[in-house]
Formats: sequence, structure tokens, C-alpha cells
Amino acid sequence: MRTIDATLRGAVAGAGDDLTLTLDPAFQGLPDAAHGGSVLALFETLASRRGARTVRGHYLRRVPLGVPLVLTLTHEADALGCRVADHTGAVLVTGRVGAAERTDGKSSDAPGADAAPLPVSLTCFACGIDNPHGLRARLTFDARAVGGAWTPPAEFRDHDGGLATIALTTLLDEAAFWLGALASGESGMTTELTVTLHGDPIAAGAIVVVGERAATRPRADDPRYWETRLHARDQAGRPLATAAITFAAMRGAARRLVTGLLALNPPDVVRRVFPAYCA
Repeated sequence: MRTIDATLRGAVAGAGDDLTLTLDPAFQGLPDAAHGGSVLALFETLASRRGARTVRGHYLRRVPLGVPLVLTLTHEADALGCRVADHTGAVLVTGRVGAAERTDGKSSDAPGADAAPLPVSLTCFACGIDNPHGLRARLTFDARAVGGAWTPPAEFRDHDGGLATIALTTLLDEAAFWLGALASGESGMTTELTVTLHGDPIAAGAIVVVGERAATRPRADDPRYWETRLHARDQAGRPLATAAITFAAMRGAARRLVTGLLALNPPDVVRRVFPAYCA
């Protein structure tokens, strides 16, 4: 069986620090674009850093799937810098993997048993019901939080039982997207991701990801940008990762997304998130 880490590593070709990146369509987030969590995990994988570490990604444009991109690595004193550009030289994402940054360490409970489901899609790497390599996560929300529990299949473990980083970065990024969508009523994209991994997690039992809605705030200088705070822990309550992720709301972008979601989800499920686009 091919692990998800092997699929992610297989996206990179070439030698040295100037490489070619061709992301598998399985890593889709929004239509025709890579999931932010998958690109962040690629940077972490390339750094090959053990123990606690912080991974940053700044998304300037959507990252296409199935086409060759230019991946450039820069080795710093105690970090790895990453940059992805298209064939014209336009920078799509910049990133950095380095020593763990301090986080607040706070945790909270996932939404309760009576929480409302969030919409699912066909091919999204996080929630796609027809993506054979995806997480097929089912997140929920209530008045307090967005989150849920997810049990890693074998594809997301290595031979030592370790959990693939991409599972954590994707779950956190997915939850941040829905926090931003619920707060703004709009679709959009996550643009600045900072994920601190608290060690080398072992995939024992379910992974719980949570983001509190009250902590989701618009930027004072530009209310299109919503700052979110999230964390992930294992079933025993041990912290796995903490994230600060920015969601950029794009007015009108939900119109196309809602059309696809309504083909798979009951109208009430979609309407709770995008009331202005779902009569």
C-alpha cells in the first residue's frame, strides 16, 4: 500500500534546491486548486525535521494541480525556506520550517453531539466522499466551535505508526476555512498558515481538531481577513499541533461553490454556512 507521504514526496522531481513540483489531483481543496494543508505538509516533509517545529506558509495565489511548478529551497542556519512559482515566475506560495514557536497551549472541547454537519464535496482532499486518497473527514459546528474527530486509516501512518503530518495540517486548514466561512458568510481561501507541531505524533486512536468561533476575529485594518486559532490533540488529550490561520473572504466566491455543494448536501446544511447564496 502506498502511503500518503509517499504520494506527497512523489510530487517532487529533480535534484538540488531547484526542483519541479507536480501535485497529484488527490490533494485538491477548492476546485482546481491544491488544499492549503497539503502544500504546508510538503514543506514540512522536505525539511525532514524531527521533534517540535513550526511550519509557515503564505499563499499569494491558488496552487494548481497536475501541472509542473518551480519549487525552490533555501537553507538557512536553522530553517528551510520554500517557494513555489508557476512557469512565468509568479510566486504562488512561500514557506518556512524551523524551530517551534511558542503557542498558548489552550485546548477546548469539540462541538457536541447535537452539532450541525458541515458540507462535504466529491473530491476535496479533506472532505471529499469520492477522493480515494483523502481524509473523508466529517467536521461539525455549533454556537461555540468548529471541529470533529477523525481516525487515521493505514495510508496516513508510517511503518512505525507515526501520523502523517499532512493529516494534521489538512484538518486544521479545513476547520479554519469553515470558521472563516461561518464568520463572514462568504467562501474564500486560507492565506497565511502557521502550524506548530508539538512532536512526532503516533497515530493511536482518533485525532480531534477544534477551533473556537469566538476566537475568530476580522483584522482591524481589513475585515476581509479573519484570524482563526485552532488546535489538534489525540484521543487521550495529548496536544499534537496548534495553528494560527488567516481566512480571506472573497465576496461572491460562494456562488459557484454552493452550486456544487447543493448537489451533495441537504439545502439546510449549505444554508447554515452560506445563507445569502442558498435560498
